[in-house]
Amino acid sequence: MVKQTLLLGTLLIAMSEMKAQTTFPVFDEEGHRGCRGLMPENTIPAMKKAIDIGVTTLEMDVVISKDKQVVLSHDHYINPLFSLTPDGKEFTADGTNNYIIYKMDYAEVKRFDVGSKAHPYFPRQQKIKTYKPLLGELIDSVEAYAQQKKNPPMWYNIETKSVEGHDGEWQPAPEEFVDLLVAVLQQKKITDRVVIQSFDKRTLQVLHKKYPDIKTSFLVGDDKLGGLNGALTALGFTPFVYSPNYKLVNAQLVQSCKEKDIKLIPWTPDTAEEIAQLKALGVDGIITDYPDLF
Repeated sequence: MVKQTLLLGTLLIAMSEMKAQTTFPVFDEEGHRGCRGLMPENTIPAMKKAIDIGVTTLEMDVVISKDKQVVLSHDHYINPLFSLTPDGKEFTADGTNNYIIYKMDYAEVKRFDVGSKAHPYFPRQQKIKTYKPLLGELIDSVEAYAQQKKNPPMWYNIETKSVEGHDGEWQPAPEEFVDLLVAVLQQKKITDRVVIQSFDKRTLQVLHKKYPDIKTSFLVGDDKLGGLNGALTALGFTPFVYSPNYKLVNAQLVQSCKEKDIKLIPWTPDTAEEIAQLKALGVDGIITDYPDLF
């Protein structure tokens, strides 16, 4: 009887942990590009630092390389603002015709140092020689690190860096982009802990149609679509998350999202005061460069 009771207790604990892994955080604390204010963006060290700080979700961006690899990068090109060539030198690139990741094999992309050069906009950012990782490598590293730290499994908020009008130039067409991304997520068995976000509604529409079980988030930077209702009309379905620039958030938007059962997670307030104001309004989470301010 005692053994049966112990087995039942173990089973209940396991079921509780499984539910915790797949239940979206009550308040979602997201580190933008890992924690861009503190570590080089979209790198494994940035994600590990964010885990140390205590975020619930790791926010990141992905692009596709010439050899069809899913690579962590916000920019569609190697950005000279914070990158150095493989031999440690500065270079120039404007994102229009050189150093475009979609025209480079990943082996070449990986050789660039994206962490040693001081970032002019983030003086607190620690400098460390590092590289743009593959999404699969990043997931493996994060899962192992969270387990090592005895932390709950992380959630992932992954942005498809896709720009309408640049298919075949900066990225593949939306369906191919989404298929390549989802293949990695399925291989790593984390689709129940992922939100896919984008400014490009086309990638979200593909996800909604082909992979309806994966959560989506519509990013907006201004009111050109006509606020929440205009954005939902343009998208054509109701996403799991509505993610506007934090300056667009007000009490009315918070109420509207609650009425529509949409999570409201703005980006990127970077002061303690801004974060506190958004929390007071009742948002469901926040994406910030400085997760140490939560």
